Amino acid sequence: MLKKVKFKPPQVLVLGFAGIILIGTLLLMLPVSSVNGQALSFIDAFFTATSATCVTGLVVVDTGTHFTLFGQIVIILLIQIGGLGFMSMATLFAFILRKKISLKERLLLQEALNQGSVEGIVRLFRKVLIYSMTIEGIAAVLFTLRWSQDLGFAKGLYYGIWHAVSFFNNAGFDLFGPVTGKFSSLTAYADDFVINMVSVSLIILGGIGFIVISDLIEYPSKKRLSLHSKLVLSATGILIALGTLVIFIFEYSNAKTLGSLGLGGKLLASLFQSVTPRTAGANTLDLPALRQATQFFIIVLMFIGASPGSTGGGIKTTTFTTLVGAIIAMVRGKQDIVFFRNRLGKDRIFKAITLTMFALLFVILVTMLLSTTEDHDFLMILFEVVSAFGTVGLSLGLTTQLTIFGKVTIALTMFAGRLGLLTLAYALQPKKEKELYRYPEGKITIG
Repeated sequence: MLKKVKFKPPQVLVLGFAGIILIGTLLLMLPVSSVNGQALSFIDAFFTATSATCVTGLVVVDTGTHFTLFGQIVIILLIQIGGLGFMSMATLFAFILRKKISLKERLLLQEALNQGSVEGIVRLFRKVLIYSMTIEGIAAVLFTLRWSQDLGFAKGLYYGIWHAVSFFNNAGFDLFGPVTGKFSSLTAYADDFVINMVSVSLIILGGIGFIVISDLIEYPSKKRLSLHSKLVLSATGILIALGTLVIFIFEYSNAKTLGSLGLGGKLLASLFQSVTPRTAGANTLDLPALRQATQFFIIVLMFIGASPGSTGGGIKTTTFTTLVGAIIAMVRGKQDIVFFRNRLGKDRIFKAITLTMFALLFVILVTMLLSTTEDHDFLMILFEVVSAFGTVGLSLGLTTQLTIFGKVTIALTMFAGRLGLLTLAYALQPKKEKELYRYPEGKITIG
């Protein structure tokens, strides 16, 4: 009699995402998905499906010109499933069928939504669905009203819905290839106030996480925010303001980027390019034309990424804030990291350090590998790797020129970035054994 295999929640998540990617790959390979009626190669279909499911936005073929309506719908469904998490979608069907959510399913939801316990997890999931649909719906209406002026109502409505889903899930896919040129993203709307502000709002809301959104909505009645929400909002605000200032200063006189825009356009474009490394992937400036200092600064922003429990990737704003807090505490000779009169536990600090070191080593390894197989500038390769790991989707033009090995490597990097390196590590680790003893404490010299 065969022994029943029991999977841990992280293993179920890994296998679930892999399954969704495989299904997406097969659908995108169908001739009906391509405008030319020819089947997309397995590697390119796999890359596109991975990028969509991992809500990244890196593309080897232009979405708007290569894919038919069927192919575009497959991609946007992969983005929605990948953004909310396949377990969230499975739970949605359970709600529709009026099925009871089991403890095992609650544990999977806990892992998928990156929560510390199962308490209130189903209630949080209901909020996630309501908030997502409401935000995407409002944005779709605003986009439709604006794009109907340029594209007509029918196309404006389709573009409005499609891009609202893409941008809220921080995917960065766009359909503007037939309108403004292949791989053009939102460059034609660099100084358009409505498009910029709706897009920026979607990206920020998708990037701060559903816990924070819930906290903000309930603030009028509760009159308080959790420590997590305070840290996320503070870190996000500071990073966006700092990014806007740095990009504005570095690119102000660059004729190929901000130089040709008026003051209002310069500020809008700087703000957008500061927000989009939150893992969104859309851009309103020509990224290869940016100065190298700006490109490297964007790499740093992409590595930090979005916030826990969101649709974005990166090491997360709370991890970065914890590291900064540790530095400040060490310099000031303090034993504890304190934020808003709350002390962080040592387990949080160790997790932040572990996650950051994992991420750094992973990015270094992948960059070294691609530096030997891809004949391109180092900064271009590093930009691509960090963009894939942070599930950002920004590129300096390398994606379409990748070798088969490069495409597979970047696809796996997107997969690791979406699920999280710690989740993958937990999924692969053997069964835990209780430690029977501890070694005596030793002292070493640091620094």
